[in-house]
Amino acid sequence: MSNVQIPLAEMRSIYRVADVERALEEPSSQRNESLSAYYEKMRKLGGDRYLVKPSSLDGLDPLYQSCPNFGPVIDDLKKYLALAISGNEPMHFTPILLLGKPGIGKTHFARCLAQALGTHHEFVPMNSLTAGWVLSGASSQWNHAKAGKVAQTLIDGEYANPVIVLDEVDKAGGDARYDPMGALYGLLEHDTARHFKDEFVDIDIDASHVLWVATANDDAPMPEPILNRMNVYEVPPPDFDQAVAIATALYQDIVREHDWGFSDDAPQGVIDKLAGLPPRDMRKTLLAAFGNAKLDRRDHLLPTDIDAARHQRGKPRMGF
Repeated sequence: MSNVQIPLAEMRSIYRVADVERALEEPSSQRNESLSAYYEKMRKLGGDRYLVKPSSLDGLDPLYQSCPNFGPVIDDLKKYLALAISGNEPMHFTPILLLGKPGIGKTHFARCLAQALGTHHEFVPMNSLTAGWVLSGASSQWNHAKAGKVAQTLIDGEYANPVIVLDEVDKAGGDARYDPMGALYGLLEHDTARHFKDEFVDIDIDASHVLWVATANDDAPMPEPILNRMNVYEVPPPDFDQAVAIATALYQDIVREHDWGFSDDAPQGVIDKLAGLPPRDMRKTLLAAFGNAKLDRRDHLLPTDIDAARHQRGKPRMGF
């Protein structure tokens, strides 16, 4: 097993507690109870968060095995990694847009990237967003208002540089007056992100260290100014050899995560069966297959376990 390559390195202030205290000193009539409670939490947590920095050029190498069809993306990220190491700085890269068909592993790649960098991963399904306040908060003057995803991730989390994944960003929609991507115009620019102001919190937050990864099936619906702020990659589906590598890595990850008694060496017939599936479906199929084997009182998988798992997944849902 390789050593940890991305250690925690330093603390970075993402907001000033003095600003929070000043806000709390204002007449309570100017804010609702939920905002007052959130300010109290911010004061208790303090403004410092971990800022992780890379220590080795090998830190991203495991991605070549777990996400082999993302080779060009990883190649470019290693350039940013080299610069960070050279300057003893935190990893920073131009926001990434991953284009490709559903199920090819875009979201899995973003999760693996966060793990390789040693930071937190936050998933935001953009296809469910109908207003910009989901990312940047809603004014405390509104009923049931709360902080947006960006502020929540930074304030409630432990890291100043989490990976935030905007999934299916091309499907964001809703009323044009409340553009769900409106907040991104400032957040994707390093200088303006330093002074990000969530509509609910209404205090400057340093979001400049956030690492942005967006996924989409098609970039045509996306505004040109957003695309201009990103490096765009068209990701192909994995070929058979790459699918075998993905399935093998996934099998080994699951076996190491659980004390179920299965061998670290994946049966080739099982891997060949898995390689015929989209990467998105491999994990849930494998988990069902492991369950099938245990029900049959076995500590090894058979290709038939994969077939049975696929059949189970394909059954119609029961309703009442």
